[in-house]
Amino acid sequence: MRIATWNVNSIKQRLDHLATFVKSADPDVVCLQELKCVDEAFPREEVEGLGYNVVTHGQKAYNGVAILSKRPLEDVRRGLPGDESDEQARYLEGVISTSTGALRVASIYLPNGNPIGTPKFDYKLAWMDRLHAHARRLLALEEPLVLCGDYNVIPEPKDASDPAAWVNDALFRPESRAKFRELLNLGFMDAVRACSDQPGLYSFWDYQAGAFQRNHGIRIDHLLLSPQAQDKLRTTSIRKEVRGWDKPSDHVPVIVHLDIE
Repeated sequence: MRIATWNVNSIKQRLDHLATFVKSADPDVVCLQELKCVDEAFPREEVEGLGYNVVTHGQKAYNGVAILSKRPLEDVRRGLPGDESDEQARYLEGVISTSTGALRVASIYLPNGNPIGTPKFDYKLAWMDRLHAHARRLLALEEPLVLCGDYNVIPEPKDASDPAAWVNDALFRPESRAKFRELLNLGFMDAVRACSDQPGLYSFWDYQAGAFQRNHGIRIDHLLLSPQAQDKLRTTSIRKEVRGWDKPSDHVPVIVHLDIE
């Protein structure tokens, strides 16, 4: 089973790119972030025509997450628990039945947090605390679980082409990185790093100053695996070529291949 995560940076603008990607990569599950549309405006008919069941948690003009699955999705949860006043559409979770049991998948669009020293950074850290608490509860289910998404966290210096350029950015602040490590310390595995420790593995390149052409990227899109999913890990891949398409998202798809039928 191939599971992909991709911040499409507007599903309406990137629908053709999504179609091209799924036809070439043939993922079984696709977790999308930054839809930038309400549920009713999501191009459901077109995506279902590509062979996917669709669940969304949208928001007008901002945020928004979706899970596309070739198999039906059950036990769907919209929104991250822990703060009923939070109206931002950043978390979506569902369960897929497989021949060996349930596979739980979440699509995550973690807050950016910039600028630091403002309520936006406080919100990011609080959101990460809520994710930590919910992830702990999910681990207790002892089932294969993949937390997919744009985490807006650069875990290590090797995950940036120029770490010094990010030292005062919320994505690379010690507080953000520490909370990401706390999530891993619960027992999750960073799938990409489990397969390769080499530098130069990026999933995001800014639109400015020819960042992609110079490979000035960062790795902020992650697939975190529960212990039960770790046992099924085969390979991962980053579809860097997608960033070179016409009018691309600034993120590219990241894929994990699990030995699940």
